[in-house]
Amino acid sequence: MLPAAMTFTLRDATPADVPAIAAFVRELAEYERLAHEAVATDEDFARALFGAAPAAHCDLACDDGAPVGFALWFGNFSTFSGRRGIYLEDLYVRPAHRGRGIGKALLARLAARCMENGWTRLQWSVLDWNAPSIEFYKSLGAVLMDEWTTCRVGGDALARLARA
Repeated sequence: MLPAAMTFTLRDATPADVPAIAAFVRELAEYERLAHEAVATDEDFARALFGAAPAAHCDLACDDGAPVGFALWFGNFSTFSGRRGIYLEDLYVRPAHRGRGIGKALLARLAARCMENGWTRLQWSVLDWNAPSIEFYKSLGAVLMDEWTTCRVGGDALARLARA
């Protein structure tokens, strides 16, 4: 475990950070028991984050200039409020750097971004078996939306639906 006195910084990701972002995604997928689904390449991330029409954004946490965690997010929209928000796709801090407030700082940065822009919400999903993360999120005031079920159509089912 690292000494509490060590500090970290937060910043927007740059194209030079793509390999670190891809590595974070693979590490997170491994933790979530979904490594088989993590097929995105560095080129995919470069295009999605830094292409002509970025699909997502990424904030990094760095220790001595080296990335140690990230928050990958994109805008969403509430028809009820008529305003945008942020959907946090991935939040990850390398195990050796956990317990230092990095995850909370990344979430606070996203919350501040919402407030600065007049956006109404910061939203994300968490796997139901991930008790440590659920407790962490609750401690920050997150409300679990148990009455909602996430739906996804992908692969062959997506192709069939497209032909319907």
